[in-house]
Amino acid sequence: MRELRKFVAPEFVFGPGALELAGRYARNLGALRILVVTDPGVRAAGWTDAVLRTVRAEGLDQVVYDGIRTNPRSEEIMAGAEVFRRRECDVILAVGGGSPMDAAKAIGIVCSNHRHVLEFEGVDRVDTPGPPLICVPTTAGTAADISQFAMLTNSHERHKIAIISKTVVPDVALIDPRTTLTMDARLTAGTGMDVLANAIEAFVSTGGSPVTDLHAREAIRLVCANLPAVLAAPQDLDLRTRMMLASLEAGMAFSNASLGMVHAMTHSLGGEYDLPHGETSALLLEHVVAFNFEAAPARFREIAALMGLATEGCPDAQVREELGGAIGRLREAVGLPAGLARRGVRLADVKHLAREAVNDPCMATNPRLPDQRQVERVYEKAL
Repeated sequence: MRELRKFVAPEFVFGPGALELAGRYARNLGALRILVVTDPGVRAAGWTDAVLRTVRAEGLDQVVYDGIRTNPRSEEIMAGAEVFRRRECDVILAVGGGSPMDAAKAIGIVCSNHRHVLEFEGVDRVDTPGPPLICVPTTAGTAADISQFAMLTNSHERHKIAIISKTVVPDVALIDPRTTLTMDARLTAGTGMDVLANAIEAFVSTGGSPVTDLHAREAIRLVCANLPAVLAAPQDLDLRTRMMLASLEAGMAFSNASLGMVHAMTHSLGGEYDLPHGETSALLLEHVVAFNFEAAPARFREIAALMGLATEGCPDAQVREELGGAIGRLREAVGLPAGLARRGVRLADVKHLAREAVNDPCMATNPRLPDQRQVERVYEKAL
């Protein structure tokens, strides 16, 4: 508790109606022409237009760039940066889930540093912050709207990269739970389980602190209490609000404590197979918890209690088994059956996947540092 720590978070507005402030915030940031980064699915759901109306109401010009796919590619970032420069934009506004928000962060730093996006891979490798960035998240999952992480895919090498820098923390996050009402069941489940993985990894991270622990604990509690319920009642705005709050809490935790083995392994899968990040996190979480348990048993015991398990006084081996079982039951209950193999992951690729994961920046704060063969075994158990 006596260690010197620095914490980062953007200004954020939370609650139904927050997105209505997008135009006002853009004007206050000095915008004349805004690059709106989004994707076709978010546009089809109507949220991009809802935000654009607030921009037009302020008399501001806008350019929409929606050439973003799940697990955004480096070429999509460079194309977006070219649009920003060619159309002489001055502020970026991201509307969407993790992919548009990560893309918006990357587009910004490309424009301000005049370098290729792949040159920023790693920790604190961005010299100049990007232009002002406003994020309107439409999923309760990645918390990219408040974090210092941006995840992209090097499509030429089928490798997912992490850009971790305080310069990519957005200036403003407008967190409106109404945007999650259009999420389907699969996306709700995957992003919800990603929130749980974010919170658990932040809570056991070697970079954690009493401040990040507060947020991680609350995120774990909120997910376990509300994720199955929101899938049963997807139009319940109160439940959606609680899940959006869980995402925010987990983001405050992991952005400042960092992550761990689940995310290192998930990034490897995303680069190789282009799989949804939340789903792969869900499939790996119970196996990584089992691997990490011996390195932080007291922490995992507290997680078990937060998940409602009566394990006080039980031996470590029993707690480990019951915690993994509870995570697996929650995953199954929200409609995500086990098995990476059914998602197309091949045993023959495990060695390559593990090699990538071991070198991922998120592995540095995992409570137990594995070698490549140990990572391979975890992948094999999750197949």
